Amino acid sequence: MSNIFQMPLSGTVYGTLLNHREALMALGDQVNVAPYKAPPKAPILYIKPRNTWAQSGDSVLVPSDAPELQMGATLGLVIGRVASNVSVADALNHVAGYVVLNDISVPHDSFYRPSMRFKCRDGFCPMGAFVPRAAVANPDALAVTVAIDGVVVQQTDTGGRIRSVAQLLADVTEFMTLHPGDVLSIGVSAHSPLAHAGQRVTITVDGVGQLENTLVSEELV
Repeated sequence: MSNIFQMPLSGTVYGTLLNHREALMALGDQVNVAPYKAPPKAPILYIKPRNTWAQSGDSVLVPSDAPELQMGATLGLVIGRVASNVSVADALNHVAGYVVLNDISVPHDSFYRPSMRFKCRDGFCPMGAFVPRAAVANPDALAVTVAIDGVVVQQTDTGGRIRSVAQLLADVTEFMTLHPGDVLSIGVSAHSPLAHAGQRVTITVDGVGQLENTLVSEELV
């Protein structure tokens, strides 16, 4: 089973916005302005399309119009069974396993509906090797570390979420079906570090693995 999930993927990769409680709180009163006028009441999803997919060891191009990129270290849930209207109690039974995921973005202020040009550049979704669900005792309590050129710049974890892994799956599958091979990110923690061309980014999620990519200037390729 440890080899069932290899690139290229067979499904869709979904990102989740503002699922980290601290990230939502950091927005302050911005969540109350028009057009939404309130914090989100349902999961906010977006797609990381095929052109964004990359593997550990791949180089990631830094666009000429974005000298620095945000490194969005997070956990990806790999769907193993068709999931539609699943309950919280049964949610994890639809997860085949997990991957370390870097939801890379161009820094931006659009916190509800970011433009595709911020989230969907080529190589903006590196993912690590698949780890079976049985190997991870509690996906809501995993330490996450980001290092740039070997120096730790962020220490966070998979907890502190508005929706736990099981709750997120239940809420998402209430309005859409997830299929085997789909990947659902639990969302990025607050204070994502920035990195620029020439730097090596290493993301470690305890119990899941490590993801390493080097950023390369688009102008040099």
